[in-house]
Amino acid sequence: MDSGPEASPGGPEPARRSDDPAGTPPEGRLARPLPEPVRLSVVEAAAELIGALPADEVPVPLRRFARFERRKRAKLAGQHIAAVLEKDPGFRGRVAEPLREAQPDLVEAVEGGGVPPAADPVRVAVLAYLLRPDGWTELVEAARADLERSATASEEEAAERRVAALKEELAAARTARAAEVDRLRAELRDSKAEVAELRRKLHDARGRYRAAQERAETLAADTDRELAAARESSTAADKELRRLRSRAAQAEAAAEAAKRAAREGRNVDDVRLRLLLDALVDAAQGVRRELALPSVIGRPADAVGALEPDRLAHRALPGRALSDSDPQLLDRLLTLPQVHLVVDGYNVTKTGYGELPLSDQRTRLVSGLGGLAAQTRAEVTCVFDGAELDAPVAISAPRGVRVLFSRPGQTADELIGELVRAEPGGRSVVVVSSDREVADAARRANARPCPSTLLLRRLGRS
Repeated sequence: MDSGPEASPGGPEPARRSDDPAGTPPEGRLARPLPEPVRLSVVEAAAELIGALPADEVPVPLRRFARFERRKRAKLAGQHIAAVLEKDPGFRGRVAEPLREAQPDLVEAVEGGGVPPAADPVRVAVLAYLLRPDGWTELVEAARADLERSATASEEEAAERRVAALKEELAAARTARAAEVDRLRAELRDSKAEVAELRRKLHDARGRYRAAQERAETLAADTDRELAAARESSTAADKELRRLRSRAAQAEAAAEAAKRAAREGRNVDDVRLRLLLDALVDAAQGVRRELALPSVIGRPADAVGALEPDRLAHRALPGRALSDSDPQLLDRLLTLPQVHLVVDGYNVTKTGYGELPLSDQRTRLVSGLGGLAAQTRAEVTCVFDGAELDAPVAISAPRGVRVLFSRPGQTADELIGELVRAEPGGRSVVVVSSDREVADAARRANARPCPSTLLLRRLGRS
């Protein structure tokens, strides 16, 4: 808040004379704004009064702030309160009434012009501004001077504290520098001692190296002599080996001649025995034809009367005797007559080479199945899941391989089940998939499941 040309304590501002120097305030006006502590105290006192007055007694410009909290009134309506205080002497007097009741002695001293020296300059300036006694501007300016001196003294004290802190930091830095220098000197002494030790070790290592080099030269000479002796011994051993091989060849020739002579004698006996057996077989067959004997005769136990148990109808799956992990399972199954091999395509490709794009996976698998069909002459059907495709694709299937994609809304597992159920009873059907559900469904349909790893191993051998 400042006391400027808006208003004067006694009424409208008198016109400035032309001979007044520029910047000289009229009588009863402040040359500068109120000190900030004084302004805040005046505004807070007025904001407190606004909240306590009836609504019709509050100045019209301030009525919309009367419902605010006191702190919000002082913060949000500060400029409006300052303007009304400057222009409305009656409102200014009502703001001073609570202060007059709370501090009657200080109010009397301010109105009488005899302010105690120990009085708070801010309170004196607030009362002087609100009460406007004679010489109130001097009281405000005196408070301003006191506040400025206090601020200057505080700044000087802060500056002295900063200087003292900087001196302490400088002393600490000097102490740390001295300690760092001592540490570096100690490290230098240690480094020199370490260099001396390394030089000594280097000298010892050079001596050991020369001694080792001499020993190596001595060992090399000894090795050369031993190598020459070993070569002579090897030459003699080679001669002895050739002599022994010659004797072994002669012994083998003699043994072969003996075996041949024994085999020729045994062949004559075998021919005689075979002629005798053929004669006996021909005679037995002639007797069977002459007596008209049946080819199979009954057994005594068949004539004993009894109730026989019902025989369960049993249909053996192909390759039942082999486990799913047996490497020979797929090879055995492919030797069955008219076998139908149904392959779960993506299950096989993602087991063997799932890092490839789907198109490369399909091409690699179908190509390998073409070679397998050509080798085994088996019927091969490869099923892919149509849900994996963004659009229909064209695949050139090799001869003997049927490639199918599941329809929209249908999975590859369901299509494999339809293929198995479409086969006539008794035909050998093999389903290649490592999916447990597909394998169980194949068993229930009397087909033989086979893991994908066995097919990948079989294609790898091809």
